[in-house]
Amino acid sequence: MEATLSIESPTFDVPACLVRVRARDDAAARDLVQHLHPLIVKIVRAHLPRRTAEEDLVQMVLTKIFTRLDQFRGAVPFEHWVSRVAVNTCLSELNRQRIRPEWRWSDLSVDEERVVQNLAAQEADLDESDAEAARELVQRVLNLLEPADRLVITLLHLEGKSVDEVRALTGWSRPLVKVRAFRARQKMKRQLDRFAKE
Repeated sequence: MEATLSIESPTFDVPACLVRVRARDDAAARDLVQHLHPLIVKIVRAHLPRRTAEEDLVQMVLTKIFTRLDQFRGAVPFEHWVSRVAVNTCLSELNRQRIRPEWRWSDLSVDEERVVQNLAAQEADLDESDAEAARELVQRVLNLLEPADRLVITLLHLEGKSVDEVRALTGWSRPLVKVRAFRARQKMKRQLDRFAKE
């Protein structure tokens, strides 16, 4: 059974299969997917982004392979070309998540969930027991901000510095400090609202 899963199977004729796939032969396409699946899964598992399901990423890779099949010129073995497409797809997904990170309800601890539910339900102060979870939640949301936004929120709201003190520390103008702080608070609020809606 292992021989049928091996990417190095000597009985599978890749060039002949590619000719049939390019001629829109559905059976050949299924054969090619079956042949490539173990290789792609191995690469995806090695580069799997935190937020992406393995099978979804495998499907993305397969889609790219079939839509870009005309770009394969045969200069390298087909499996090498497929590997490059798979790795690039995984890296693109990792970069996308790094640029636009988000947290979901399932990422929160039980205590953090309770804090978000309390914030969503009422504007009352948190219980003493929820204070630590609230700090952890704030830190998580802060980590989603760009460094400059995180800095202004930390200085103004966590360290209690005035706008003038922040201006002196950063070299920014007063309006820039205020605008950046406002936008950073809006971003944090949107993330908390997302948690609450989930």
